[in-house]
Amino acid sequence: MQHFLPFDLDRLTAETDTPAPEKIVSGSPQFTTWLVETRDDDRQFTGVWQSTPGAWRVSYDEWEFCSILSGHSRLTDASGAVRDLKAGDSFIIKPGFSGIWEVVETTRKLFVIRLPD
Repeated sequence: MQHFLPFDLDRLTAETDTPAPEKIVSGSPQFTTWLVETRDDDRQFTGVWQSTPGAWRVSYDEWEFCSILSGHSRLTDASGAVRDLKAGDSFIIKPGFSGIWEVVETTRKLFVIRLPD
């Protein structure tokens, strides 16, 4: 099945990371990413991302689709509007978004990221 790509985390290599120190607002968030596919000359990424609790500043140049699988996160935009994100929530973050991503309870999400042309 060349056009079928399962999200089998047991067969993928997990990559770990943290936000840049200057972006951290609180805590010590640790990221784990299972990259399922990279396409279009490294301009589109699909996978699973997980973070432990903490908060950091974000600024999006890219387009991202997310679907929360587990946990609780809070996204606050630059104007102070807050959106709580929990299992079952799906959304798109458009280029130009800036604010704070806070992981209240370890969060796991599916993602598709598309970098600008």
